[in-house]
Amino acid sequence: MNTQLDPPPGAAASSHTRADSVFGYRAFLLFWATRMCLALAVQVESITLGWQVYTIARASKSVEQSAFLVGMVGLSQFVPLFMLTLLAGTVADRCDRRAILQICTVAEIGCALALLILSLHPQAGLLPVFGVAAVFGASRAFLSPAQGALGPMLVPRAVLPRAISWSSLSDQGCSVVGPWLGGVLCAVSPALAYGSAAVLYTGAAAALLSIRANTRPTPQAGSRLAHIREGLVYVWSNKIVLGAISLDLFAVLLGGATALLPVFASDVLKVGAHGFGVLRSGPAIGAVAMAFALTRWPLHRRAGRWMFGGVAAFGVATLVFAVSRSMLVSVIALIALGAADMISVYVRQTLVQIVTPDAMRGRVSAVAGLFIGGSAELGEFETGVVARVLGPVGAAIFGGLGSLLVTGIWARLFPALRKADRLDGTQA
Repeated sequence: MNTQLDPPPGAAASSHTRADSVFGYRAFLLFWATRMCLALAVQVESITLGWQVYTIARASKSVEQSAFLVGMVGLSQFVPLFMLTLLAGTVADRCDRRAILQICTVAEIGCALALLILSLHPQAGLLPVFGVAAVFGASRAFLSPAQGALGPMLVPRAVLPRAISWSSLSDQGCSVVGPWLGGVLCAVSPALAYGSAAVLYTGAAAALLSIRANTRPTPQAGSRLAHIREGLVYVWSNKIVLGAISLDLFAVLLGGATALLPVFASDVLKVGAHGFGVLRSGPAIGAVAMAFALTRWPLHRRAGRWMFGGVAAFGVATLVFAVSRSMLVSVIALIALGAADMISVYVRQTLVQIVTPDAMRGRVSAVAGLFIGGSAELGEFETGVVARVLGPVGAAIFGGLGSLLVTGIWARLFPALRKADRLDGTQA
């Protein structure tokens, strides 16, 4: 049970807050602050990492080879993420979810400090950087399901859709500020950027320590292997959830134009590190605007159609970005891309969180994280490989067309998702 400092999720919010306010719950407010610090730190660190790898590689290699090595950063994170995610889901359903987040945050502080040291010794080469990226991927494997399962424990079910919107808004808001901040900091010094990320991770750890609530799931009988199997069976049997997360998987896998932003900034648009930060902020600007709109006007009907429409618009925006040679047009296309992606993210997250029992949220979040989060890293690798064959522009065009093709195929394969009406999974 919760302590007296944080009323249980089923209790009424404070008298001075509205009944549907998520910030009337102190534990969720601290969790929200934790997500903000983590999201901002990850953005700063990722921006600096991609730029550092590309600039080191570009000093001795071609554009295509350098783009391939940037993609290898994603593969370095994906391999441990893929190997550990299902195990991490069972851990999130058996152990204190806040404690898991604390351990992962400490590991990420260590990664940021290791990258800081490596940035001061570039002669060490790229192999140690890829090693740190792998550790970071392993940490994310455990962080993602624990974070996804913890949030719904801190608010009542009635305000959960708004809590999801506010959580997405914080993530995307940091994605607006983070790339710009990362671009500015790494233009001054990569070491400064990594040090700033370490400070933000420390802030997240402090917020976690301040949460006074029961964050341990109900104990369950059975082996870890049985729990993993149960989670996979649940996802496979729920075709709406399966369709939603697999649609996002292939759309992100094929539409990874953002992985090529260092290449576009340096060699296509020729706008340098500061321009790279602006470009990287584009998708997040669109996403945060859409997330804010969804906090005010949540989707109530035709959820499946909204999701398919969002993925299709994502593909079209990717194509516009690929052929653009104007900085303004490119930024607008990236803003539209982010807004479209936010719609599909909102529908998927709400479906998964609302229809999944708390006892299985860690495992289902792990599967969703493997599908979605893992596809981002694998998508970076795929984009890097395609860029080596077709060039960066050709790779972006390939990704946009692929997203549109996946939208059409999934609309036929998952009619239940296409016809999904309300976000509780019921149909019209």
